[in-house]
Amino acid sequence: MIFDMRALGAGDRYKIIGACITPRPIAWVTSQAADGSLNLSPFSFFNALGSDPPIIALGLVAHTEKRLKDTAANIRETGEFVVNLVGESSAEAMNLTSIDAPPEIDEIALADLLMVPSIAVAPPRVAEAPASFECVVRHYLETGVNQVAILAEVLHAHVGDEFLLDRERIHIDVPAMKLVSRLHGAGWYGRQTDKFEMLRPAWSDVVAAGGAEAFAAQRTGA
Repeated sequence: MIFDMRALGAGDRYKIIGACITPRPIAWVTSQAADGSLNLSPFSFFNALGSDPPIIALGLVAHTEKRLKDTAANIRETGEFVVNLVGESSAEAMNLTSIDAPPEIDEIALADLLMVPSIAVAPPRVAEAPASFECVVRHYLETGVNQVAILAEVLHAHVGDEFLLDRERIHIDVPAMKLVSRLHGAGWYGRQTDKFEMLRPAWSDVVAAGGAEAFAAQRTGA
């Protein structure tokens, strides 16, 4: 079936994007307004775009009240934020901070979370997050009505000591972090417990096999 995305309503477009682009890492974003008030909210339109410099992308759709989300407004105002990654032990608290509470409600207190100071940015980090990235905005793009895409540089990366297998070589025990991801529908999430490995192929293997056709035949057993 072909969907004309321009002819669909926003809700239907979200269903297609959310169902087909999955799993998605979760950015549990701490932001701070100019008056010092904090906001903590999860977003799954998030990923890495580069490493030199380290750039992440964060997509923020419009608030249901047809305005900028508080996170988007805070980031536009201050130019900085923190991305906290979410482990299984924090999943329930993360979900709680997505609640449709009125502006005067403190989601951090509601979820009973401990926050710790960052190094280079004002917003604090979630203490129990397996990893956190202190970010400064490089590009703030308006991609729709009250919808924005933010490209930001990671200034400091915090990784829990218990997840470092080798500090000098920066080998991180990714399975031990137990990161969760966003899947589809209203509330489906995934664990990193079912995975498989494929190493990147080398052209030298194709040459050694006698060329592309011979390599393909060898690979398929033909």
